[in-house]
Amino acid sequence: MRFLTFLLLLAFIVLGVLFGALNPDLVSFDFGVTRLMLPKGAVLLAVLVLGWLLGGLTAWWGTRWRKTRDRHAAAHGIRKDRAGK
Repeated sequence: MRFLTFLLLLAFIVLGVLFGALNPDLVSFDFGVTRLMLPKGAVLLAVLVLGWLLGGLTAWWGTRWRKTRDRHAAAHGIRKDRAGK
């Protein structure tokens, strides 16, 4: 399973680099104070990586919050049931 995940990740990296190489056009970003001209492929790849990192952080945070809540309930002897009673 890990090998399949690795191959899938490698395929997406290769496709991202290829996409970036095929889109060298510059895109203008105006921030009011300054203006940046960046390659379209690099911007799209950076936004995809940022989204991947934020998604991973959100998933990690949710899992950590749930584990902390369960640990707190176990330490204080609070019984959890699925019905919410």
